[in-house]
Amino acid sequence: MMLELFAHPFSSYCWKVLIPLYENATPFTYRSLEEPGAGAELARLWPIGKFPLLVDNGTPMMESSVIIEYLQRHHPGPVRFIPEGDAALEVRMLDRIFDNHVMGQMQRVVADALRGPERHDPVEVEEAKAALQKSYAWLDGWLEGREWAVASGFSLADCAAAPALFYADWVDPIPEAMVNLKAYRARLLARSSVARAVDEARPYRPYFPLGAPDRD
Repeated sequence: MMLELFAHPFSSYCWKVLIPLYENATPFTYRSLEEPGAGAELARLWPIGKFPLLVDNGTPMMESSVIIEYLQRHHPGPVRFIPEGDAALEVRMLDRIFDNHVMGQMQRVVADALRGPERHDPVEVEEAKAALQKSYAWLDGWLEGREWAVASGFSLADCAAAPALFYADWVDPIPEAMVNLKAYRARLLARSSVARAVDEARPYRPYFPLGAPDRD
């Protein structure tokens, strides 16, 4: 039975799982949540209703980082996203940093925009953007001399970084002086698996509540 992925093309966490699927050319059925009935099926399989959701032979697997590790164990390909031994700790560390300190802060700003003008919280937005800038500065230093997030090569950490930095730079631009981080974002967007996810999401850019910039 083929893998099924319940996902939305514009979702950052869905991109995170799509990237390794595309990297390894793993066969799967894309259950886009724009399609009739896909949302109801997702809710039946996972009542919390969060996506992406991977279904393998009837067994659902939740949470993007866990899905990527599951794919490596049960549907491996030439690209390994989590290395062996202590190197895996560095990969998981960067994965958490991108999810929590980049994606998470970006989503605070987006959530404020979605609440509508009568419920905006300028303090919340200011705090989130300040936290983003701290993360940008740390990452710019971390990336000095690195092609990808960790020395072992393209990994789970980069799968997290691509959508996180893509949308975070829309919300609060990476300063021009942070050349390492800006170059890393550009390398991510140039990678074919990431570029494919970006292109598939283009029709949904009007969904972005802050207005999608005329770039990327």
